[in-house]
Amino acid sequence: MSTKELQRRSVESPAPSASPAAIKDSPAVERALGRSKLYLLISWSLLYPEDDEFLDYLQSGEFVEDGGSALDSLAKSLEGIGGERAKKKLEGLGAYFDQVQSWIAAECANWTLTDLQAEHRRVFSNVITLDCPPYETLFGNDHVFGQSQVMGDIAGFYKAFGVELSKDIHERMDHLSVELEFMHFLAYKESYARCHDGQDKVQIVVDAQKKFVKNHIGRWVPLFARMLAKKADSGFFRIMADFASDWMEFDAAYLGVTPQPYSETDYRPATFNAPEGQTYECGAQDKGNELTMLLNEVGAQSFLDKEKEEKEGGLSGNA
Repeated sequence: MSTKELQRRSVESPAPSASPAAIKDSPAVERALGRSKLYLLISWSLLYPEDDEFLDYLQSGEFVEDGGSALDSLAKSLEGIGGERAKKKLEGLGAYFDQVQSWIAAECANWTLTDLQAEHRRVFSNVITLDCPPYETLFGNDHVFGQSQVMGDIAGFYKAFGVELSKDIHERMDHLSVELEFMHFLAYKESYARCHDGQDKVQIVVDAQKKFVKNHIGRWVPLFARMLAKKADSGFFRIMADFASDWMEFDAAYLGVTPQPYSETDYRPATFNAPEGQTYECGAQDKGNELTMLLNEVGAQSFLDKEKEEKEGGLSGNA
C-alpha cells in the first residue's frame, strides 16, 4: 500500500472516539448535564400538576437540592464560556432556589395537591389566558399563517430528533414546558454524545440547541416570564418566572447566540386579515371558554348560532 493511499484512508476513516472513561467527568459533559437538569426543573415547575409527584418533589427538598447541585456543577465547569455576562447571571441564579426553599417552609409545607392545582389555575387559568399564555405561537405572530409556520418549525425540530408529545401530557407542542423539556433532552443528548459518539454528532446537537434558543425560546420566553411575574405577583410561580428570565439570558450567552426577544408591542394574538368589506376573527380570544375559542377558530360558532336561531324561530312559529 502506498503512502498516499494510507494518508487518504486515514483522512476518510472516522477518528476513534475517546473512551467514555477518559471523558465522562470532563467539564463539557458536566456543563451539558447541569443545563439539562435546570431546563427540566423549569419545565416541570410550570406544567399543571396532575398528581402528587411534583408536590412531593418540592416538599421533600429535592427540587431545591437538585437545582442547587446543578448550578454548582455548572459554575465549577464553566471555564469562562459565555464571558462575564454568563458568569454574572449564573452567580445570581442560586438565590432563586433559596427563595423557593423559604416559600416551601412558609406556605407549601402543608399543601395538598388541591392547593398546588388551585395556585396553578390562579395564575394560568383553565383556558388560554391572554395575560400570560404559555404558548409560543401567540407571540410575535399577528397572522394565523405565521402561527402555522412557527408550529411547523417546532414540529421539525422534534421530528429530527425522534421525539413526540406524550399521550399523558395534554398540551400543544408550542407549550413552554414542552419546549423547555426538549432543551433538557438536547442537552442530555449532548452529554451522551460527548461520552459515546464522535465530534460530528456532538456538533449536530449543539447546533440544534443554538438554533432552538435563538429562533424560539430565546425570543418569546423573556417576555412571557415578565408577563407571568406580573400575573403571579408572588409565590412559587413568581419565583420561577424570574428564574426563567435570568436563565434564558445566561444560556443565550453560554451558547453564544443573540436572539431578538419580543417586546410588549410584539405580543399580538393572531388575526386574519379579511378581504375588504368582510370581517373574521381567528386565534385565541380571551372569551372565557376554550371550546368557544376553538369553535371561533374554525368558523363553527356562527353556524351553530344560526342553526339555534332557526330552531328557536321554528318552535315559536309552531306554537
